[in-house]
Amino acid sequence: MAGIVSTLQHIRDKNRGVGTNSQAIKFLNQDFEALRSHCLESGSLFQDDTFPALPSSLGFKDLGRGSPKIRGVTWTRPTELTSDPEFIVSGASRTDVCQGALGDCWLLAAIASLTLNEEVLARVVPAGQSFRDGEYAGIFHFQFWQFGEWVDVVIDDRLPAREGELLFVHSAEGQEFWSALLEKAYAKLNGCYEALSGGSTTEGFEDFTGGIAEVHELSRPSPHLFHIICKAQSRGSLMGCSIDITNSADSEAITSRKLVKGHAYSVTGTAEVDYRGDKEQLIRIRNPWGQVEWTGAWSDNSTEWRYISDEDRELLSHRSEDGEFWMSFSDFLRQYSRLEICNLTPDALSDDSVSKWALSKFDGTWRRGSTAGGCRNFINSFWTNPQFVIRLDEEDDDPDDGEGTCSLVVGLIQKNRRRLRKVGEDMHTMGFAIYEVPEEYRGQRSVHLNRNFFQRHTSAARSETFINLREVCSRFTLPPGEYLMVPSTFEPNKNGDFCVRVFTEKQADFQELDDPVECRVEKIEIDEDDVDDRFRSLFGQLAGNDSEISVYELRRILNKVVTIRSDIQTDGFSLNTCRNMVNLLDKDGSNKLGLVEFKVLWTKIENFLNIYRQRDVDNSGTMSSTEMRMAVEEAGFSLNNPLHQAIVARYSEQDLTIDFDNFVACLVRLENMFNVFDSLQKDSSGEIELTLLEWLNVTLL
Repeated sequence: MAGIVSTLQHIRDKNRGVGTNSQAIKFLNQDFEALRSHCLESGSLFQDDTFPALPSSLGFKDLGRGSPKIRGVTWTRPTELTSDPEFIVSGASRTDVCQGALGDCWLLAAIASLTLNEEVLARVVPAGQSFRDGEYAGIFHFQFWQFGEWVDVVIDDRLPAREGELLFVHSAEGQEFWSALLEKAYAKLNGCYEALSGGSTTEGFEDFTGGIAEVHELSRPSPHLFHIICKAQSRGSLMGCSIDITNSADSEAITSRKLVKGHAYSVTGTAEVDYRGDKEQLIRIRNPWGQVEWTGAWSDNSTEWRYISDEDRELLSHRSEDGEFWMSFSDFLRQYSRLEICNLTPDALSDDSVSKWALSKFDGTWRRGSTAGGCRNFINSFWTNPQFVIRLDEEDDDPDDGEGTCSLVVGLIQKNRRRLRKVGEDMHTMGFAIYEVPEEYRGQRSVHLNRNFFQRHTSAARSETFINLREVCSRFTLPPGEYLMVPSTFEPNKNGDFCVRVFTEKQADFQELDDPVECRVEKIEIDEDDVDDRFRSLFGQLAGNDSEISVYELRRILNKVVTIRSDIQTDGFSLNTCRNMVNLLDKDGSNKLGLVEFKVLWTKIENFLNIYRQRDVDNSGTMSSTEMRMAVEEAGFSLNNPLHQAIVARYSEQDLTIDFDNFVACLVRLENMFNVFDSLQKDSSGEIELTLLEWLNVTLL
């Protein structure tokens, strides 16, 4: 119940704008301004009990308690490390980000890229923080994007150090601390420092921008990649490139053409010029070191510049050792291994002259036994995964492939998996498939397509691979139309929360597909004249002198009947289930069943038994959770994914099987709940209003 309440409150907060960068969610309910004011008034330095200066905040294995790697580590404030600490000096720069004894170079590359975009940096590092008297209280805060929402993370400034030197990220000069504090805030968000070991720069890109990052392997580039880069540039996207290393000795090794291996470069521009009678595509690269530049074709002093127009040469060329240089696009593909494009959300771009993506986003869950169906290899359960439909109506103004198509970038993120490393879990292997919606289903939203659909149809597109990364991201060009998207883990029954985002050039309609919630159970109309003499006589023997059957008598009767059957498994009916049966049919409030009421119940149980036996395909005597889903529908109930999750959580055994008594208990409770709602709603409005006393009476049923 608490989880449901929390979810509802979260939805209401989102509708009020909570979770935007301007109204970030307070992580662990810590209010930076209130905490800092309290410390300044009391004259004390902030100590963060939610991320204490203890080994547990460092790690759980390599950096865990007792590890030799953390011997001699103390938690030290910058004011204890230097007499003149600074938060940021003359703006953030790459030299503020030097790696320490933690394998989070992926994160540091992303932090370094922040220094190239002041507008994006300001979203992550709020202004007004310093070590100056009157402002300093040992407390700082940073904002990160997390799966669709911005989160404000408060920390104290006690940093891991050994022998007077910071253990992890530090500035080259040793007096600037914004990057070390940013790293600590990110470690707190993910559970500990060790949780940051190993990752992809794109993960950092996204958490610092809220954008969606795609990776292009340059050994097999899209034929339209130059066009894609040009359009990304026009949208203000962050772009980086790198050269793979084959061994540790290659790290930051310099090639004969003065390119650095294993080093993060930025892509800062593109151009197309007339060169000796042909069109030449050029790309501009920046080395954050500010020196060590490409010396090949189109470098600062190359001869190629002589053979283009004076106008182009004036516009493009500059000769200075500033780390920025041009090269031909063909050389770029040969020399570099990988290009990363972080497409920014519309709210991250204040410049109205910049083209902006349209963004659609949905959150979802995979739950063991209900909505974690695995990939299409598991056809019997694949259809139970969450389903989304996207309608692409408008073609791109300038299609990547030159045809009348729609461009979209799809990103599937699994949430909070780094935090679970402490308990031995890590990333799931996941991906997604996209299907063209057939004519008969177009325009429908209240439907969850079943196994038959996926048996008959193949995917129109899919993620390049199923992989155990935080995000799977792919770019597609599709003709206008309606498409069904199914995100899944590779194997079924893997619990997880996810966020799926779609960036489109034109506005697109993106919705979750799910069955409507309704009860189609037909009422059993029986009066006393319909009861035959044999059943009447049986009832007289069972009911006793008062001619009514109590909850306790009902339990005894039903358990006597089901225990002699070999085709169903049951532990017997509980008193609670029998009470629900009586509540469903008791018309006079006596908490007992008369002849007609008992006849109706008996008929229902016979119907339930028939459905149960038909849906128990493997004749195991129990139902799998997938069989249960179909059986509930056959019994007359249409439910959505969250309700199917609730049923599995409440009524299944540890192995996800459901026996007969739990099956009956579920159906009876569902019918009871629909009946109560129908009797309380006004004019079929789909809403009810209850006083506290009415609420308690209803929920205690």
